[in-house]
Amino acid sequence: MPIVREEGKDTIIFATKEDHEAPSNAELVEEDPNDPYEERGLILPSGEINWNCPCLGGMASGPCGSEFKEAFSCFHYSKEEVKGSECLDQFRGMQECMQRYPELYPQEDDDKDKQENTNESGPSSPPEGQKDNETTEADVKS
Repeated sequence: MPIVREEGKDTIIFATKEDHEAPSNAELVEEDPNDPYEERGLILPSGEINWNCPCLGGMASGPCGSEFKEAFSCFHYSKEEVKGSECLDQFRGMQECMQRYPELYPQEDDDKDKQENTNESGPSSPPEGQKDNETTEADVKS
């Protein structure tokens, strides 16, 4: 029989080889449409943020989860003319946290810069047999 140990919000289950060999006795429970925590959307009917929404891609948990929640909450509940304009400090805090964990939160700008650098090999010369000012069928299509 598996050993279950509670740690904070997480449950850790230790299973033996024999546990895995036995057929499962798990029962599927039908979802309750009135349970607000079963909602799959980002915003619950109450107007609150559904931190369990798969659409967040796990950003609400992990080492920067609290910073993400703080910044996203600020933006969501913002009443400013430019929505979220008062949230710059929270977003800066989230960004600083994410930079401390580059293996978990890769920087998109770094990837784009690498692609641009490999694509920018300087001015290209025209294909062999073509003059610099000659228009080709490929040029017309693009």
